[in-house]
Amino acid sequence: MRWKTTAASAAIATMAFAGAAAAEGALNIYNWGDYTSPEMIKKFEETYKVKVTITDYDSNDTALAKVRAGGHGFDIVVPSANYVPIWVKEGLLLEARPDQMENFKNVDERWVDVPWDPGRHYTVPWQWGVSGIGVNTKVYGGDINTSAIWLDPPAELVGKINVEPEMNDVLFATIRYLGGKWCTDDKELLKKVRDKLVEAKPKWLAMDYSVTEKLPAGDYAAVYYWNGAIFRSRLKNPDIKFGYPKEGYPIFMDSVAILKDAKNVENAKLFMNFIMAPENAAMISAFAKYANGIKGSVDHMPAEMKDAPELNVPAEFKDAGEFLASCSPDIVALYSRIWTDINK
Repeated sequence: MRWKTTAASAAIATMAFAGAAAAEGALNIYNWGDYTSPEMIKKFEETYKVKVTITDYDSNDTALAKVRAGGHGFDIVVPSANYVPIWVKEGLLLEARPDQMENFKNVDERWVDVPWDPGRHYTVPWQWGVSGIGVNTKVYGGDINTSAIWLDPPAELVGKINVEPEMNDVLFATIRYLGGKWCTDDKELLKKVRDKLVEAKPKWLAMDYSVTEKLPAGDYAAVYYWNGAIFRSRLKNPDIKFGYPKEGYPIFMDSVAILKDAKNVENAKLFMNFIMAPENAAMISAFAKYANGIKGSVDHMPAEMKDAPELNVPAEFKDAGEFLASCSPDIVALYSRIWTDINK
């Protein structure tokens, strides 16, 4: 149940944050690569006299394994929604109660009572988006609103495709492409999923994260990847277009959490509150080109963000999007075996 803040405690909290500009020390952030606004970090450092160090990771599994091993020295991590319950269950996150912070009032209602963190006792929104299709239309001029682009690629794209190396996103789209539902344990369907991916993989060039450089440069002609990175690619090369797979595409949200063994807890709480201010959330989105879940932040964003096709789902494809939920451990084990097979 969500706690209600009394007037007295709210006043105390407000005073605490108002006087926090005198804070000093360090903050160590563990986040996805190329995902953190240097402008926003500089503003935080100057506001609170805190030195921020950012360490990158390339996947949810990498981050989880590193923190599980201990001795990491990080204060903040930014897991995806379907991984947050794992972090909480394993006791890796501090119940920081961001729902009682001054700027929590700015969180869009859609992102408050979320299934992975009801009432937001552990996390605050960072950015959210979808996995979709990016295509260089100088190479291919056909329908790009389909996962066939990478699962049954046309001749023009064979050997020129990059697929994000994220198990859940890849399996989600493939399951939906073959008519199934996410978190299915249908063995017959999952065999078809495995066979389809094994068949398709030789037609790809890569499974890596270098999209914002290689797609606009022409090293890739098509990608299955995150919308913000494809948006950034289009700004470098206007021939890049974004497609929403009509068979189904996953929606994700990444959220900031404080680690249970953080050394700089108060500075981490300052950071949580800081990024819930609309002008600061806008800097995060302006850099990485994803939506953020903070009300009023759009007013502070560059004009290019407001009407971007990568951030505004056409009505005909809205029902094809589905939030990437956490599956049961048994189903995750099934999916992991498929993932191991296609990565051999």
